Amino acid sequence: MRITADREVCCSAGQCALIAPDLFDQSDEDGSVVLLEAQPDAGRLDTLREVVSRCPTGAIRIEEDPGA
Repeated sequence: MRITADREVCCSAGQCALIAPDLFDQSDEDGSVVLLEAQPDAGRLDTLREVVSRCPTGAIRIEEDPGA
């Protein structure tokens, strides 16, 4: 599983950092998403799905392994 975060699409709502502060932060410059870990443990999938569902602009995506 791989996470991507598009800073150009991000509106700096900060939901990702609130839900999973060990995986996401916000830039001090403009508040946009900062991805702290691109390949988290598969046990975090439910949390990551919540992050994706709460992102107002769809800036965060999960790429799941095809064979998993």
